[in-house]
Amino acid sequence: MKKIQLSAILFLFFAGLQVRAQQVQPVSKDTVMNRVMDNNRKLKISEQEFLQARADYRQTNAVFLPNISVSHTALTTNNPLMAFGSKLNQESITESDFNPALLNDPNRTNNFATKIEVEQPLINIDGIFKRKAANSKMQATQLKSERSINHMKLEVEKAYMELQLAYKAVNVLEKAQEAALSNKKMATDRYKQGYLQKADILSVEVRVSEISNRLQYSKSNLENASDYLEFLMGQSQEGILKPTDSLQINALTETEGDKISEERSDIKAMELAADARKEMYTADKMSFLPRLNAFGSYELYDNEIFQGSANGYIAGVSLSWDIFQGSKRFGKTQKSKAEYVQARLEYEEYVSKSTMELSKARRALKDAENKLNLGKLTMEQSEESLRIRTNRFEEGLEKTSDLLSSEAKYLEKELEYYQTIYEYNYVKAYLEFLIKQ
Repeated sequence: MKKIQLSAILFLFFAGLQVRAQQVQPVSKDTVMNRVMDNNRKLKISEQEFLQARADYRQTNAVFLPNISVSHTALTTNNPLMAFGSKLNQESITESDFNPALLNDPNRTNNFATKIEVEQPLINIDGIFKRKAANSKMQATQLKSERSINHMKLEVEKAYMELQLAYKAVNVLEKAQEAALSNKKMATDRYKQGYLQKADILSVEVRVSEISNRLQYSKSNLENASDYLEFLMGQSQEGILKPTDSLQINALTETEGDKISEERSDIKAMELAADARKEMYTADKMSFLPRLNAFGSYELYDNEIFQGSANGYIAGVSLSWDIFQGSKRFGKTQKSKAEYVQARLEYEEYVSKSTMELSKARRALKDAENKLNLGKLTMEQSEESLRIRTNRFEEGLEKTSDLLSSEAKYLEKELEYYQTIYEYNYVKAYLEFLIKQ
């Protein structure tokens, strides 16, 4: 018995936590948008992609800037050549060191060398074009990030409207449920008075069950829409969001122009990506040319650590030319050319597809506008028909089946009307998204 009581207490405790966790949280669209811009993980990933591209570009500074390295080497040896050379670098050679016995079998010699080396590129044509390619890629990634922000704003608009629509559906179905229960009570009273058949009561009860099921389904959709909006904002699902702005028809802004602007950030990014491929193709062709680099080093030697009593330097210029690498460069050049042609074709296809999507969106907007006007008229007619039939049913002049049919039709038309408002607003937002540069 105690176990049963304990289970009941635990059940009530966790049920209370669940109720508190599902508290309704009012939220405006502006608040949602600001949180998404600050916390959305996809936008943060896009930002990191740009930082990677910028880091790749900064690495190409090596085409102009020198390589500088410092090293300190310590060794001990009795190798004849190494021992004599170490003393020679230390400037410590004496006449006794030329004794053949010491030359052939020297004592252990310690050598500590500090070296500063500098390599300065002078002419590196392929490196210059690779730098240009990295710059184009960096700019393309930045524009891609900007387009990701615009796309995320569109996604927020859509998700927020879906939440608005979900609340509308729940409100409509709750009113329908209230009306159905009222009709059920009225039908039950008339059944008791002998004016209705048992089949009429069963039809009314079936209608009440149908509306209850649809209401439960709509509430689940509402929670799903709320969870998705919280996901976009980068926060955990701790409650049910409720939009402070109601679902209504948004005003249409001017959307003139039959063509997609080539300055739109995503299209410009595709163009820059193609340019980057072109620069890489040119760089591979320039790799056939020789490279000219300057080099130099300053060296300190001693038989004790970090002393450097002797010093010396080396300076020079190196001209290198890889004439043939087993046809490797020929294949690499052919590949980079094919990648450039592919990137250019993808850019042209993307522009063409975007133009097609713009035309499609314009037609969809007109269709949605026509559907919106017709849906409003149909909903008003269904509402009036339901009012008339309800009055006649109360007076016993209307069949139960006709009332239920009229009620179902009005419910469908009302839900369709709000669905059409959502579709119209989304197509309008999508059209603006396509036109935005």
